[in-house]
Amino acid sequence: MKHTTLGDLEVSRIGLGAMPMSDALYTGAGKDEGESIRTLHRALEMGVNFIDTAEVYGMYANEEVVGKGLKGRREQAVVATKFGFISYSGRGEGVLDSSPESIRIAVEGSLKRLGTDYIDLYYQHRLDPATPIEETVGTLAELIQEGKIRAYGLSEVAAGTVRRAHAVHPVAALQTEYSLWERPAETELLPLTRELGIGFVPWAPLGHGMLTGKIRSTAGFSAEDFRATNPRFTGENFQANLRIVDEVEAIAAEVGATPAQISLAWLLAQGDHIVPIPGIEKVAYLEENAGADAIELRPEQLAKLDRLTPPTGDRLTDDYLKVIES
Repeated sequence: MKHTTLGDLEVSRIGLGAMPMSDALYTGAGKDEGESIRTLHRALEMGVNFIDTAEVYGMYANEEVVGKGLKGRREQAVVATKFGFISYSGRGEGVLDSSPESIRIAVEGSLKRLGTDYIDLYYQHRLDPATPIEETVGTLAELIQEGKIRAYGLSEVAAGTVRRAHAVHPVAALQTEYSLWERPAETELLPLTRELGIGFVPWAPLGHGMLTGKIRSTAGFSAEDFRATNPRFTGENFQANLRIVDEVEAIAAEVGATPAQISLAWLLAQGDHIVPIPGIEKVAYLEENAGADAIELRPEQLAKLDRLTPPTGDRLTDDYLKVIES
């Protein structure tokens, strides 16, 4: 597995998004802790050292699973977690909170659940409109000086916010949705990360599973599965978006790879500072996704992928989009 850097952190080119290990966002996820721990162990064996979690995934449970999986192996991993969706300063349930008071309580909880005395990469999960980004970053810079975190990142924020944050203390990584079927980041955010030397971490790099080619019907989605109401997976939109999968599968057949591997290989080709974090909870998926690191797409194949049919429907529902800065 090749490596790159996010700030001063050396990470594998493909990371492991741990959310499915405890969160029911996807049908069937979070059902087998033993398999999740085996997956974490296998990831480290393969050189996949970048592990991404968050306090809100499974409401604390995800960090606990990651902590169990990394016990005795902590030094082999680069651990990223996130704060900001849970308020510890009395703002109430469901209110974004990146105030200094809330951050300091949040980080102690994450350290305890992860079973570690430092976090490698600490993300603001979503922008807190009630706290200036400069104040939030000032607190994160203090945590870096204290040794509780090694670096910080931002998630789903606009370019202007990235610049303001970076002026206070360098941003190590920016996380946002980016994949073959979600490409608005190419307009401002990707060029900005290249300009400022910030790592770029695409979440949902496989289009919430659509780009794996394994979803041909939504009939099996549980009521808790967020894709059951996601605009790209509903009604005529879903049928239209299957065309994208067909086009990716055609390239996969040429290469002798899976659609998931092609989708990840395309992302890796967009820049050495890009580190996708597909959600993984099974060893088989881990091994399949890691295989993308060895794929070199030809220029004409990259060009075909660049010209894929655009997706139909918004990427998220209004409830999800309202906490994303645009």
